[in-house]
Amino acid sequence: MKKVAIQGYRGSFHEEAARLFYPAAPGEMPEVVECNTFDDLYRAMESGEADAAVMAIENTVSGGLIRNFELLERHDARIKGEVYLRIQQNLMALPGQTFEDIREVRTHYMAINQTRDFFEKECPWIKVVESEDTAKSAAEIAREGLMGIGAVGSALAAGLYGLEILRESIETYKENFTRFVILDPALSIPKDEIDKASICFTLAHEVGSLSAILTILSFYGMNLTRIQSLPIPGKQWQYFFYADIKFGSYARYSQALSAIMPLVEGLKILGEYKSAI
Repeated sequence: MKKVAIQGYRGSFHEEAARLFYPAAPGEMPEVVECNTFDDLYRAMESGEADAAVMAIENTVSGGLIRNFELLERHDARIKGEVYLRIQQNLMALPGQTFEDIREVRTHYMAINQTRDFFEKECPWIKVVESEDTAKSAAEIAREGLMGIGAVGSALAAGLYGLEILRESIETYKENFTRFVILDPALSIPKDEIDKASICFTLAHEVGSLSAILTILSFYGMNLTRIQSLPIPGKQWQYFFYADIKFGSYARYSQALSAIMPLVEGLKILGEYKSAI
């Protein structure tokens, strides 16, 4: 059974993403390795505690997770796949309670941001308290038998910890998706199935340097689905760029990389994989 590191606890959206990417027969789901931080995902793989990792990289509401772009650039583990997961936030509590019985809700700050309208408009009497993790809050409520206190999180968490969902899909924006990348050294993707790549590079601090790169990528038919600039620590006003590229031909993609090579510094391929959409 593959051991997959996730940031967070059992029942988190990271575990949902892992189950989606590694489908298996009932009772044979990947073994989840819980990690407190995204840095710990890499430590788990490097130590052999985990075979692979699932890491959130961007959300359609909250944007990119900048720290995780930096981790991809710093470490050698390559992206081997991706998952787009609809984030459906649910209000849950111990069974036998009504919606009106809940006086406090504990959940992660991102879940708070995604459900703020619901709590302000539908139940202003509920005190919303920031916690470390959505699934951990659900687990604590179940373990400690906390009545009158709810959690916000996935339906998976509710099922794992025996909580009852009092209100479904309370997120403000229903088109709320998180993109997760799969870091799995053992996974091999045939070249004819690869249609997406993630790269990073730095550029000389010159007028038009980025424009030249984008023009070349466009010429070779590369579809730039994301570009993100991040500062280089210790180098004033210098940046490295993270980019996701979709393409129809691996050969044209290779030609595009060869064409931009003389114009960039420190080009690193973070992963070549099959797009999920």
